[in-house]
This record gives sequence, structure tokens and C-alpha cells, in this order.
Amino acid sequence: MKRICVFCGARPGNSDIYEVAAMRLGKTLADRKLDLVYGGGKVGLMGTVADAVLNNGGSVIGVMPQALVDKEIQHTALTELHVVSSMFERKAMMAKLADGFIAMPGGFGTIDEYVEMLTWTQLGFHDKPSGLLNVNGFFDKMLAFFEHQIQEGFIEPRQRGMLLVESDPEKLLRQMAAFQPPIARWDK
Repeated sequence: MKRICVFCGARPGNSDIYEVAAMRLGKTLADRKLDLVYGGGKVGLMGTVADAVLNNGGSVIGVMPQALVDKEIQHTALTELHVVSSMFERKAMMAKLADGFIAMPGGFGTIDEYVEMLTWTQLGFHDKPSGLLNVNGFFDKMLAFFEHQIQEGFIEPRQRGMLLVESDPEKLLRQMAAFQPPIARWDK
């Protein structure tokens, strides 16, 4: 893996623990010589993780729709900034640029981006790992819902292996490096 896409909040959250985790993830990416691909913002956890990568000598590639650039929330010190026309184009470009995906705490957009990349793996559209950096148990209830979906027969049990979850960025990146995607099946 050379580039990791991070999905996370455009807000910092209500606890400093989230910003600390974003700084730690950014430093870990830079230390491991992994480029950051992300939404291009200077605000919230997005800005924090980007600043941490940059402050530790790493490379950061932002992808942002023109409508958000017009609102002046783009980070102005990035290695690269790709301006696209829509959120759909943003996700497609981020998926193309990255070798793997990490979701940190965030809102609707974060969940949308993470679940779409997970779905693309499930469908065999790509074979890239998608991990959750489960800071302070943030994703525990979502993981319980995924387990409920498995128990109710809407997700195959063998696809549990797609759910890479860790609270430590180093451990999560090791899981991602060892990831083997499930073979997409259409007979069930």
C-alpha cells in the first residue's frame, strides 16, 4: 500500500480524544511513508489528520467538490488538491487514488463513504481493504448492526472478514496490509 484514504468528520467531535486519534493516525501514516488521500478540508478531523501528515513530512492529496471550494473550507497547504464537480466524482476519484480506506469518527458523509467502499469490495469492484479506526468505541453500535444484518441473512457470514476494526492505527494498518478480499458470489 502506498496511499490510504481517510474518511472522517468535518467537525472535531465533542471530545479531544478524536483529535488526538486523528493526529496519531496522521503521524503514523507519515512515519510509514503512506500518502494521505482525503476530502481536502481544513476543518474538523479532516484538517487535523491532514495537518498531522504534513507536519510529519508526509504527502497529502485532497479531493474536493467545487461547491465546497467556493465555501473556502479547502486546506491550502496540501501536496495536491483535485477539484471535482460533485460528491459522486469525489468518491470515485478517492477510490481510484487510494490503495485502502480508513474511517474515523464522523457524520453521515463518513459513514456513506466507508460503506460504499466496503460495498465495492463485497461486489468485487475492487479488492482494497476498508478499516474502521474505532476510537473510544465510536463504531461499536454500527458493528452490532452489521452483525444483526449477518444474523438476519442480509450479509454472508464469510464477509465478516471485510470488517477490519482496531483502535490503534498501527494495528489497523497491519490488518489492512494482510487483507484478503472475499470472492464475490451471486448465487445466494
